[in-house]
Amino acid sequence: MGVSRRSFIASMVAGSTIGTWSLLEPARATAAVASPAASPAGDVVGKITVGYQGWFACPGDGAPINGWWHWSQDWSKSPSPSNNAIRAWPDMADYTQGYRTSYGNLGDGRPATLFSSYDQQTVDTHFRWMQQNGCDTAALQRFNPTGGEGPTRDGMAVKVRSAAEAYGRKFYIMYDVTNWTDMQSQIKTDWTGKMSALTASSAYARQNGKPVVGIWGFGFNDPARPWSPAVCLEVVNWFKSQGCYVMGGVPTYWRTGVNDSRPGFLDVYHAFHMLSPWMVGRIGNAADSDNFYANLNVPDQADCNAHGIDYQPCVMPGDITARQRAHGDFMWRQFYNMVRVGAQGIYISMFDEYNEGNQIAKTAATAAQVPSGSGLLALDEDGTACSSDYYLRLTADGGRMLKGQIALTPVRPTSPLGGSGGDLQPPTAPTGLQVTGHSSTTVSLTWGASTDNVGVTAYQVYRVTGSTRSLLGTTGTTAFTVTGLAPSTAYAFCVTAQDAAGNVSAASNTVNATTDAGAPVNLAAGKATSESSHTQGYVSGNAVDGNRDTYWESANNAFPQWLQVDLGARTSTRRIVLTLPPAAAWSTRTQSLSVLGSTDGSQFSTVAGSAGYTFDPATGNTATITFPAAADVRHLRLVFTANTGWPAGQVSEFQVYAS
Repeated sequence: MGVSRRSFIASMVAGSTIGTWSLLEPARATAAVASPAASPAGDVVGKITVGYQGWFACPGDGAPINGWWHWSQDWSKSPSPSNNAIRAWPDMADYTQGYRTSYGNLGDGRPATLFSSYDQQTVDTHFRWMQQNGCDTAALQRFNPTGGEGPTRDGMAVKVRSAAEAYGRKFYIMYDVTNWTDMQSQIKTDWTGKMSALTASSAYARQNGKPVVGIWGFGFNDPARPWSPAVCLEVVNWFKSQGCYVMGGVPTYWRTGVNDSRPGFLDVYHAFHMLSPWMVGRIGNAADSDNFYANLNVPDQADCNAHGIDYQPCVMPGDITARQRAHGDFMWRQFYNMVRVGAQGIYISMFDEYNEGNQIAKTAATAAQVPSGSGLLALDEDGTACSSDYYLRLTADGGRMLKGQIALTPVRPTSPLGGSGGDLQPPTAPTGLQVTGHSSTTVSLTWGASTDNVGVTAYQVYRVTGSTRSLLGTTGTTAFTVTGLAPSTAYAFCVTAQDAAGNVSAASNTVNATTDAGAPVNLAAGKATSESSHTQGYVSGNAVDGNRDTYWESANNAFPQWLQVDLGARTSTRRIVLTLPPAAAWSTRTQSLSVLGSTDGSQFSTVAGSAGYTFDPATGNTATITFPAAADVRHLRLVFTANTGWPAGQVSEFQVYAS
């Protein structure tokens, strides 16, 4: 089991000098609000990133680790009050699979079960919550993968990729180097041999066009991360040489090299593209957040600005067992401070960290959802009732404030009970939804604004399929362009509105749109070819290489001659386009040819009878052959019998289309 990031925090905080510093004057603090971004908005800049452990397993879930991974102190034994490794109990209502523990029944009499991260449905559920609550990107934590946990962590990476793709979220690999003895060499091998393959996913996070990689732990002043500045700098620069955008999870006091940071690491910190100083265990209430804002966050942001580094400070909900949460006031104060400091992004510590009690994922709301006699607290521990998804909703509003979708405010807009308390009135439904444009892959929508007794904060755009709605995106305006659609496909859309309390309106009218036809696909491009003959170096493969300056030419004065392409599988085809090089040196000529087709490469039949086709440089040196009926063939053969410009068959590009 990896050492918790909390395990060395207490001693670091005890030595902190923060308490001796005075608050900055308001003018200085305010001046930090408009900090320029080192990078434009991407998958981490301008976004909410959540730390995702994905490190819970249970016997019988199929995970290679085959134990109660991170649920109990002794993973070979069922979790119980005497074998406990968590500080908060998850709300299990949304999981289809739970694993029975040795805790007593929940307060409402139900068995005490826990989820396994190794179940794809668990990861899908988490990423659906991220989608519903504005969590843009998940940083998958990856500890030393060379030991016994490695195969399970490898499997988790694949499951996270699947869920991110399914729910329109981004993800990236974040290496935690804690207790990784041979880190310098093994982290590179792990990236090149395994994890870099994930960057092929459309869901893998990119910033400035580069795949994002996180490294957490360089420079911390503890024995679990003993490497010299030179070693750490070499690793950061290696990842940069691989074309990566490198995010660094660094000590709180990185800039000054004191307390939790070893001295001499400033060059390492400045080598990262993005810095995210760790905050768990450093603050415990809103006043602490204000103190850190003035004395650390403001100068941190200024230092990052001066060095072209993106700043991504942590925001956390607070440890339930330490009663830090204050029904959301603690977390909201951090959101307020980090947005007003001008941060380029926010890192939520963490999404599913039930071990430290710092999770935003759905959590037992009352004692009825907690095992009796466990000693664990629910979200209502301070006497204020909170829904189990409250900290997800609070994160959603913090993200809106970061993105300018709601105004900067120190007043928490999110009701602890959502629609069940506080503001109960939903906005009116958006009106007049209409399609304003479309292409082969996009549909643009506009609608009339909703009204609300407090104020509309966002609109959700959905695809409608029968009675099912799938969220496509969220916007603070009354216009949205849906992207990533398939050509020549019919779609239906609707829109809802949401207010600051989380109340959601009825759906707008539904509109239908069909995307434009996409560019035709050349079925012959790069496929295998054959020929009756060729002269000099003008081989048949030149006709499918995508280069009009290369061409096939048969033996001279030897008609008939043929050129053939193998499409690789039986395919419905309707059209052939033939080209010659566009150079003016090619005079106008007419070639006489027929088209034969075959499903097996041996028995051919006529697809298009013999005819003359003129190639004129003035009109592109192109000829099109349209079949009388669709030909279901694998092989297409052109048979040449004459050429008025040269005594041979000649083709620079042999293109085949389905329509």
